[in-house]
Amino acid sequence: MFKFLYGVVLTVCAVYGPGAQAESVLFLNPGNSSEVFWVSYTRFMEAAARDLGIDLEVQYSERVAETTIKQARDALLGPRRPDYLVFVNEQYVAPEILRLSRGSGVKLFIVNNSLTDDQLALLGDPREKYPEWLGSLVTNDEEGGYLMLKELIRLHPAAAPGQKLELLAFSGLKITPAAQLREKGMRRALREHPEVVLHQLVSGAWSRERAYEQATLLFKRYPNVSLIWSANDEMAFGAMQAYEESGGIPGEGALFSAVNTSPVALQALLDRRLSVLLGGHFSLGGWALVQLHDYEQGVPVDQYGGRDRQIPLLQLIDRAQARRMLVQQDTQDYGVNFRSLSARHRPLSYRYPFSLQTLMH
Repeated sequence: MFKFLYGVVLTVCAVYGPGAQAESVLFLNPGNSSEVFWVSYTRFMEAAARDLGIDLEVQYSERVAETTIKQARDALLGPRRPDYLVFVNEQYVAPEILRLSRGSGVKLFIVNNSLTDDQLALLGDPREKYPEWLGSLVTNDEEGGYLMLKELIRLHPAAAPGQKLELLAFSGLKITPAAQLREKGMRRALREHPEVVLHQLVSGAWSRERAYEQATLLFKRYPNVSLIWSANDEMAFGAMQAYEESGGIPGEGALFSAVNTSPVALQALLDRRLSVLLGGHFSLGGWALVQLHDYEQGVPVDQYGGRDRQIPLLQLIDRAQARRMLVQQDTQDYGVNFRSLSARHRPLSYRYPFSLQTLMH
């Protein structure tokens, strides 16, 4: 037994150095603990933490902003403070968390939804006020919304002369920057296609149930709709259920799109019930841990790509990729060597290879 413990100590010292201790990270997950996207997000972070030797804790807010604030307050002002707090500016919680962080000694990092332009204007120079805020990592949400509608239109048969293609759109929570950006991208694509008419854009609040209720009414109001754009998979499936109950066949009478690579969404793409699927952003938290681990090792966050980064994780998923991702998710082995992605000792021209391709190698 002594030999075993001695071996463990040697291993830890070899990885972290004499007397070193793994950095602790608390991630405030804004989703529901039963929500496929946010659970997969956590699992990818856990895989990264295991590989990097990070002490990771995850707390879910169950989509209640007040809970996120309370969790942040306890972490930043309580007796057991993490080294790093990672959080999402979901429902605009970031300014209050930044305020709570002053004097806490805890380093902050924002993922998925960073500060909006309005929030930045109100805060003045947040870097000066909140030096513990290290940076942010977000994805290409505006481009994602654009790509999704462009691909839907490309796959749809051309409209007959004098006719329009009819579109319904389901966006997320209005006070979520990612939802606003995806919607903005959708409208950009719409401007490029005057043959498409958007009958209605509704806020489905990321919820399958809410989108189902909305779509039940909308398909009665607009029976000739043949394009359905949804900012996540849950809303797409709610709308799809309503469409099926109205007698339609998804993928034939109407084309559906979604964001997120949940197993059910990947399978729906393979079954051609979903025509367009985007994904890859579930990996943002894991990539953020690579940056924080580098920072812990002395790598400045503003090198190798800047303090606030946007990376094009949202990509169109084809059916071959969907099959591979389903296998990965079944085993929960992403096959990523997170330590090999480190920027330590790299030339300044190096850029972190955070992409869907790194997952699909």
